[in-house]
Amino acid sequence: MADGAAAGSVAGSRRAAVLGRPVGHSLSPRLHRAAYAALGLTDWTYDALDLGADEVPVLLAGLGEEWRGFSVTMPCKQAAVDAADVVEPLPRLLHAANTLVRTDAGWRAENTDVLGVGTALQQAGVTQVTRGAIVGAGGTAAAAAVALASLGAEHVDVVVREPTRARDLLRVLDTLAVPTTVVSLTEAVVDAEVVVSTVPVGGQPVVAGLPWTADQTVLDVLYDPWPTPLATRVAEVGGTVVGGLEVLFWQATAQVELMTGRPAPLAAMRAALEAC
Repeated sequence: MADGAAAGSVAGSRRAAVLGRPVGHSLSPRLHRAAYAALGLTDWTYDALDLGADEVPVLLAGLGEEWRGFSVTMPCKQAAVDAADVVEPLPRLLHAANTLVRTDAGWRAENTDVLGVGTALQQAGVTQVTRGAIVGAGGTAAAAAVALASLGAEHVDVVVREPTRARDLLRVLDTLAVPTTVVSLTEAVVDAEVVVSTVPVGGQPVVAGLPWTADQTVLDVLYDPWPTPLATRVAEVGGTVVGGLEVLFWQATAQVELMTGRPAPLAAMRAALEAC
């Protein structure tokens, strides 16, 4: 999955980290450290760096060769694309990277959020999507759009409070040639069989109040606190709930492979997550 330069041949320790603001709540260190331990990578360390988007290029420019990769969270995902030396097609389409990997050509921007969303849905039994819906329009929403398209979505409803904020998401869906309908959150009836909610904690009461049904699968990308009001409501009506921890897990396994060049130790990483 990763080229040889990602693992590197630098003498001494290798370093990686999650960067963003805030990052104190991030579970990425727990997952990546568990992976390093299981793989016997005793010279690898993984930290959390609290910094804003404008600090990303300065950080990357001043790093030594021991730094091998970064997990990137908000608000730094767009800045990671702009600061990278090489940008893969997926983060270029999304204008968002959740992964930076050191290579011989410099820092390479990758995006494993799409894999995270798609695999989380597949593990919940979703193998094909006819009509999907995305609630919210941020960076994760764009990744969800690609994931739904990869599962065959023939139409995607975009449910937002302010339609003007959905421009980037609609651009991605248009590029993917997926027909869309923009629906106002305050007037929504979400009847898609697969729904991905990217709404932050503050918007949960409104989303939870929508008329959910038992035949829907709803992925809520949040995981702290859990269960969210949305997850609780969908479970109450008999729907299938997928939590953000599943997205976190699968995108992290891909990051481990990209950064180290080794297959991710799924059992060890799953155990670390379940111990939270």
